[in-house]
Amino acid sequence: MRVLSGIQPSGNLHLGNYFGMMKRMIEYQEKSELFAFIVNYHALTTVTDPQLLRTKTLEAAIDFLALGLDPQKSYFWVQSDLPEVQELTWLLSNATGMGLLERCHAYKDKVSKGITPSHGLFAYPVLMAADILICGSNRVPVGKDQKQHVEVARDIAIRFNSMYGETFVIPEADIEEEIATIPGIDGQKMSKSYGNSLEIFAEEKTLRQRIISIKTDSTPVEQPKPTAGNPLFEIYSLFLDKKERENLKDRFETPGLRYGDVKKELFGVIWEFFAPYRRKREQLATDKAYVVGVLKEGAEKVRGVAAEYVSKARRNVGLNYDDL
Repeated sequence: MRVLSGIQPSGNLHLGNYFGMMKRMIEYQEKSELFAFIVNYHALTTVTDPQLLRTKTLEAAIDFLALGLDPQKSYFWVQSDLPEVQELTWLLSNATGMGLLERCHAYKDKVSKGITPSHGLFAYPVLMAADILICGSNRVPVGKDQKQHVEVARDIAIRFNSMYGETFVIPEADIEEEIATIPGIDGQKMSKSYGNSLEIFAEEKTLRQRIISIKTDSTPVEQPKPTAGNPLFEIYSLFLDKKERENLKDRFETPGLRYGDVKKELFGVIWEFFAPYRRKREQLATDKAYVVGVLKEGAEKVRGVAAEYVSKARRNVGLNYDDL
């Protein structure tokens, strides 16, 4: 079973990244063939500062390693260190209908949020499909908002296979429904783009202030508090098992609960949960040469896998004229 997912180095990691993808990815390395990468080509759709992109790419790698990714048990690389993915993107582009891309909601959503439209932003799903298909991925852990992109990758692979013969594995989206969409402090989906995230490695004062800012309703103290659609309840629940979530739900539904008290508790829970990861990150940040070495070795390792699919795709579309 090959499992693949990546993360953009366009901002600091937040709880949505961790619970929506990274936690599951790290668990997969114990039982599957794990492919994890930093998607810096994708980041170019929103990041235009070269130094910022360089810095954030390395920081994202440090974060991944600090949170438990083991390069000895997985393939771990930076997207731009695998140039074959761009060739495959072009091959796939010629098997991708415009209507398929025009239906993608992520493009429309980002443009509506003020991101300048570009060909890169519009064609983003084709590059994502290349990322997935170049490794023969069976499963792609994603949040609910990314499900459509995996479906697009499936559609492209099926069409390519139909046009040129069996070439690619058809991937499946892997969505954990209980945490399919993780809310930010404003109740919308947690996202770096929306400025509503709780960062994993934020400074103590910053994290505390962000948690205090979590949107709550105006229900009086003496009345039960709602849990459905309540970002404070939903974020706190991420750190609890089933029984603990039921207990928290009972507390919300019992008159007398103060949101301010729950926010203080939540800060303590988050701060303690990530404490060992913060210590590991501090160590890695002092040895960037090691981190770069891990990424370069990972790229060489994954190129062996990618070469199989790119070579097959080149042959199947007819680019191997020297084989006549």
